[in-house]
Amino acid sequence: MRLTSPQWALGQPCPRPPAWRCSSPRDRGGSRMPGVDAFREDFGASVVVALVALPLCVGVAVASGVPAELGIVTGVVGGLVTGWFRGSSLQVSGPAAGLTVLVHEAVHTHGARALGVLVLAAGVLQLCMGALRLGRWFRAISVAVVHGMLAGIGLVLIAGQLYALGGVAAPGATLEKLAAVPELAAEADWAAVALGAGTIAVLVAWRRMPARLRLVPGALVGVAAATSVTVLLGLPVDKVSVTGVLGAVAPPGWADFGLLASAGALGTVIALALIASAETLFSAAAVDRMHDGPRTHYDRELMAQGVGNTVCGLLGALPMTAVIVRSAANVEAGARTRASRVMHGCWLLLFAVALPQLLRIVPLAALAGVLLHAGWKLLPARAVAGLWRTHRGEAVVLVTTAAAIVATNLFEGVLVGLGLAVAKAAWETSQVHIEGVWEGGELHVQVLGSASFLRLPKLLDELDALPAGHPVRLDLSGLRHLDHACLTALNGWERNRTSPTGREGVI
Repeated sequence: MRLTSPQWALGQPCPRPPAWRCSSPRDRGGSRMPGVDAFREDFGASVVVALVALPLCVGVAVASGVPAELGIVTGVVGGLVTGWFRGSSLQVSGPAAGLTVLVHEAVHTHGARALGVLVLAAGVLQLCMGALRLGRWFRAISVAVVHGMLAGIGLVLIAGQLYALGGVAAPGATLEKLAAVPELAAEADWAAVALGAGTIAVLVAWRRMPARLRLVPGALVGVAAATSVTVLLGLPVDKVSVTGVLGAVAPPGWADFGLLASAGALGTVIALALIASAETLFSAAAVDRMHDGPRTHYDRELMAQGVGNTVCGLLGALPMTAVIVRSAANVEAGARTRASRVMHGCWLLLFAVALPQLLRIVPLAALAGVLLHAGWKLLPARAVAGLWRTHRGEAVVLVTTAAAIVATNLFEGVLVGLGLAVAKAAWETSQVHIEGVWEGGELHVQVLGSASFLRLPKLLDELDALPAGHPVRLDLSGLRHLDHACLTALNGWERNRTSPTGREGVI
């Protein structure tokens, strides 16, 4: 395989990445941009990212069952706090649809006030993982499990937002939501459904608009259009409830930390930390392929996310993670430094403080449409089809992970997927067979491969099929691994093979 730019030999230290190469229409030559030009690019990109982030922050908060302002608070922390760190230069953090399901379950189980404690503990856990340099290990997680996790989140998100789209109270469990979908049509508010469907149509059509128009995010256009229709026609649909940023922020008290003594709360903390970290680092790998700047330092980025989530926990806000949609918008808008991330946080803060009343006219159905579109994009239909043609075992892991998340919850579903992936890897690496050679009147049998309990029936069947009446020399030197179960079984086979007369046996 021939490496393209940048090039280096395997085993040699990676050279320092080249200077910034501008990919915007203003500069195609790859020269270093002056500071004024870089600031102008970062300033413009920050506006675009803030416009992309605003409807998503509000939508994720509403879908999570918390005040809309808390989503904006998390977006502000993602810019003003996490944005300063050097882990990843262009990646943008904030509340993510991928954590909506887990946060909603936590709020439903432990209460909204407990959210700050859970997010704070998850942030501290991320800090510890970063300090222990565990960031790089997230790259070892099976891609099938990650795609299955995203697919499961997408399905749960879609199942919940269908009810928000119709203005109907949703059942508790995901399976109950799916089972009650036929009844939803009879109870839905069709004016709200039309608004949500129109928002989705705008999102889909906006991708085909000219590049100049696409500088304005499709999600913002869709929500603005639905809001305008609602106001002009005076539609009686549910709208976002606003209490003000100061009224929504609820720092945890000392008594709230007693929640961490329960096993369920600790499981939620671990799930928040692991899923947020995995989504962040996978997003970082994708963003690194989109620009020519410095690569992500995984451990530093993990610690940056830990600091951000710790601050979010202290404010009682939503957990944060790096979001590929905002990060891609940041790169495509021409951002050059992390200043664009910080300024995007300033824009969100300005909106939350100066213009919170605008949220009161936003219909919930429009936000449901944005999240339905986001959930649909999480479904890896092409990945499943491709894996089924090439690696069916990986496709089974992906589908099983998604199904387990829908049937149980996010944490247990991911554990099922990881367990299945480990079992699949163990099965595929545990290959054992025997080779027999006659040496005079003696049969020399060599056992090759990796002998584990997974392949024990096959190994015993092959040994039992050896011709009787002749001495057998069993050579185990070709084994890479021999577990206790196989060793015990081989000893038993040796005793059964040896005859009282001594005319045949195992040497």
